[in-house]
Amino acid sequence: MPMSDQELLAKLQAENAGLISLFEARGVEWCAPVSLVPTSEPSKLSAGDKVALFRHLYRGRTDVYPVRWESKTTGKSGYSPACANEWRPGVCEKPRIKCGDCGNRVLIPVSDAVIYGHLAGEHTVGVYPLLADDSCYFVAVDFDEAEWREDARAFMASCEAFGVPAARDDYRPVLLIDLAN
Repeated sequence: MPMSDQELLAKLQAENAGLISLFEARGVEWCAPVSLVPTSEPSKLSAGDKVALFRHLYRGRTDVYPVRWESKTTGKSGYSPACANEWRPGVCEKPRIKCGDCGNRVLIPVSDAVIYGHLAGEHTVGVYPLLADDSCYFVAVDFDEAEWREDARAFMASCEAFGVPAARDDYRPVLLIDLAN
């Protein structure tokens, strides 16, 4: 029989208290987590609340973010750092000069407007989770093979066995592991 929301919340709160005790006993610095439990139904969150939740879940570098691109001629796609000068006449010399070698590259920092545009479907952006000090707040795990659901279940079981908080998306082969809490 599945747990009720209240039982699950109590279990997670007890798990968090145990992890905090473990951190404190080992002298690990930590900060109190931002509550991820919305005060209203998810569909009733304001745009600002949704942006704040997104920023909390997908914390990474704030000085730059990747933008998804797709070539209409080759069909290839990928992500590149957002640049304020991209394709700007007289400044950007793509494709002759690669972005990484360009002296005119001006990286764009992450803003609420960028995240809102992503959530609204205007564009697809990513996150660079590895920070300048080589730490990160989360890990995303992507399962690609035909058995991805079984692999994801096994991975989640391992996370649970080791007390690692993880969230699973049943519709896509991705897991999100929150390293901050």
